[in-house]
Amino acid sequence: MKSHLKVSVAAFALLGFSGQAWADMAAAERWIDEEFQPSVLSREEQLAEMEWFIQAAEPFQGMEINVLSETIPTHSYESEVLTKAFEEITGITVNHQLLGEGEVVQAVQTQMQTNRNLYDAYVNDSDLIGTHSRLQSAVNLTDWMEGEGADVTNPGLDIEDFIGISFTTGPDGKVWQLPDQQFANLYWYRKDWFDRPELQEQFKEIYGYDLGVPVNWSAYEDIAEFFTEHVKEIDGVRVYGHMDYGKRAPDLGWRMTDAWLSMAGTGDKGLPNGRPVDEWGIRMEEGSCNPAGASVERGGAANGPAAVYAIAKWDEWLREYAPPGAASLDFYQSLPALSQGNVAQQIFWYTAFTADMVKPQSEGNNTVDEEGNPLWRMAPSPHGPYWEEGMKIGYQDAGSWTLFNSTPVDRRKAAWLYAQFVTSKTVDTKKSHVGLTIIRDSTINHESFTERAPKLGGLVEFYRSPDRVMWTPTGVNVPDYPKLAQIWWQQIGDVNSGAFTPQEAMDRLALEMDQTMARMQQADEQADIYGGCGPRLNEPQDAEHWLSQPGAPKPKLENEKPQGETIAYEEIVKRWQ
Repeated sequence: MKSHLKVSVAAFALLGFSGQAWADMAAAERWIDEEFQPSVLSREEQLAEMEWFIQAAEPFQGMEINVLSETIPTHSYESEVLTKAFEEITGITVNHQLLGEGEVVQAVQTQMQTNRNLYDAYVNDSDLIGTHSRLQSAVNLTDWMEGEGADVTNPGLDIEDFIGISFTTGPDGKVWQLPDQQFANLYWYRKDWFDRPELQEQFKEIYGYDLGVPVNWSAYEDIAEFFTEHVKEIDGVRVYGHMDYGKRAPDLGWRMTDAWLSMAGTGDKGLPNGRPVDEWGIRMEEGSCNPAGASVERGGAANGPAAVYAIAKWDEWLREYAPPGAASLDFYQSLPALSQGNVAQQIFWYTAFTADMVKPQSEGNNTVDEEGNPLWRMAPSPHGPYWEEGMKIGYQDAGSWTLFNSTPVDRRKAAWLYAQFVTSKTVDTKKSHVGLTIIRDSTINHESFTERAPKLGGLVEFYRSPDRVMWTPTGVNVPDYPKLAQIWWQQIGDVNSGAFTPQEAMDRLALEMDQTMARMQQADEQADIYGGCGPRLNEPQDAEHWLSQPGAPKPKLENEKPQGETIAYEEIVKRWQ
């Protein structure tokens, strides 16, 4: 494990911050004592870090800045609590606005296209790393921290301590975004039900193997069928073997681009993303920064057999094994449905929901016991039949602070101070206990999380495990996330509505992605819009040319439902430890 530098009093003293602005230090002391506990820093180290913030913020006192992020518990805490702390300590007022993820992406896109300063900083997904590193409208943070922003860069920031920093690093090796919150999509299940001897016996009698955490999609499907069609009722409640959502809305697109295709095995081996073909099915050769196509005819895999299989299974399971009405829910509505306590498992569950899923029974959560202990556990996602060892196995979201060149430098500096404040070691441990969206190694390894681990259903064990690197965000193969992401939900929505088969929908999706990338190529060749790293599409060839070659796109398997395989949860925890 890397050694992580702790910010020390001596480090700040060397920089000349040795005891001024004590009026603001009184506010800092109050916040440290009353709010910012626990912390990986000692109280003395916290005070030194806050003293640095006071001094660095002096030129910007009285300024009011605007920042934007999506609505999740972590950002609610920042918006409602940390803005007050920051203002009292530094004298800078922050309007931290919360909107839906689609609206955040839209605002980012508008600022990039118009060069108008709508917000002074954004928390937007590291999924945009391919976009930001190509369009050059975002600030390259590596150069910023060493150059123009050096005077407002915290000497105790400790970039190496951020567990998702590789996700925010471009193909140029530069850091473009600073992680603020992070969560993975894992498998979720009712361990209390799986542990019942009578259900274990019944499952083995029907399927011939043990009821446990599914290793592959075959087992997941068997378990979904088992609870929905054979068990049907537990403790007087009608139960179902699967949960998902299908409403025709932007978040249906993220449901798929968030590595659903890679879980099935669509792409190539490689971390953090497959090369040459990634989990979106976009081909970009090793050593190149130019995407070459999404369709099988151009060497991509977005409409290949593995992708079509993935979409077909999503649609089939939603219809056959999920509670009535699930197909009309969106991302935000699907969470309270799960806490009702009538679902046995969910293949695709974001750990960002952990904070809600550990709420007490008094708040309507039927998935904890009377003492507040979770009746559920999270575990590694099962993989589809096209998946191979060495591939990513799921998605990890890294909502990350992003600055734009279109923001005036003084406002950008003030916003950068706020971004560092809410991710600082002084603040991060407490913030992580509130939102449970872990970004720092030092935080997840803090003793307070060792103590709390039994109440968090596997979250701590997962984030301490070496396996966590197999869950990664969208990578650099995607040249313009806002332009390409919006294609997905409309095409996938046509599967849910029955307008098109999975093959038809993915053919249309791949074609539209290629057409969009062709326009990007033209813009890049004519005006250097993507800095020479825009798409350079392969000429279309017969699909068999690509399907007969090693790696992705992969030819259709004769048997897409191999024998189901499960593992005991206790074995997973041993492996994680």
